[in-house]
Amino acid sequence: MLRVVVAGSSGRMGKTLIEAVEMAEDCVLHAALVRAGGKDVGQFASAAGGVMIGADIPAALAGADVLIDFTRPEATMLHLAECERLGVNLVIGTTGFDAEQKARIAAAARRVGIVFAPNMSVGVNLSFKLLELAARVLNEGYDIEIIEAHHRHKVDAPSGTALRMGEVLAGATGRNLADCAVYGREGITGERAAATIGFATVRGGDIVGDHTVLFAGIGERVEISHKASSRMTFAQGALRAARFLAARGAGLCDMQDVLGLRDL
Repeated sequence: MLRVVVAGSSGRMGKTLIEAVEMAEDCVLHAALVRAGGKDVGQFASAAGGVMIGADIPAALAGADVLIDFTRPEATMLHLAECERLGVNLVIGTTGFDAEQKARIAAAARRVGIVFAPNMSVGVNLSFKLLELAARVLNEGYDIEIIEAHHRHKVDAPSGTALRMGEVLAGATGRNLADCAVYGREGITGERAAATIGFATVRGGDIVGDHTVLFAGIGERVEISHKASSRMTFAQGALRAARFLAARGAGLCDMQDVLGLRDL
C-alpha cells in the first residue's frame, strides 16, 4: 500500500485528495497536514479516522511514502525541506513559484523523487502535447491567444497551467515566452505584433478551471480547449504521479513523464 500524506487538507483541493486516496485500493491516508491555526478539519476527520491530522510536518511525514501538496509556495518550501530530509517523495501541484524556489525544488530532486507540474489533469497534459504539434503546424500566419478562467479564490494569474501552455507554444515555435508574452491590453495598444502570445484571465464564481488556446488565422480559427468540472480530475492525476514515483526513485519529473508523453 502506498502511504500518502495530503498537505492543505482543510482546503477544497485537500479534501478532494483525501477522498481520492480513500477510494484508491492501493493507497492509504497516512496523515493529513493543516497549517497551524487553520480551518476546522472536522468535515473530513471522520473519513480520516485514526489518521494524524495536524501541523507537525516531521510527525506527519514519518513513515510516509509520498506527500501530495497543492498549497502555496511558502508552505510547499517548508514541506520540501522535510521531505528531502526524511526521504519522502513529493508530488507538487502548487503554482506561483519564483525562479529561486523552482531551483530549490530541482536541487531537492537529487535526493527524492518529485513530480512538479502546474496541472495534474491527464486531459490537460495531453493538451500540452497537442498544443506542441499545433504550434509547429500553425507557426506562420496564426496569432496565438490563451484564455483561462478560474474560481474567485485563486490568488495567482495567469494560472500556472496557462503559463505552461505559453511555454510549450513558445518552445515549439522557437520563441522565449519571457520575450513574447502579453499579459494585458488596455487603451490604444496599436496593432497586434505577430510574434506575441497573448493571455486573458477570468476570475469568478466556482469555476474549477477552463483553458483555451486560440490559433487565429485569416479565414479560420483553431481552438484547443480543456474544461475541468471537478477537482477530482487533478486528484486522480496526482495519485497517478505518486504511483509513478514509487517505482522510479529520485529525480525531477512532470506529468509528461508520468503519462509517457515525453517522446511522442
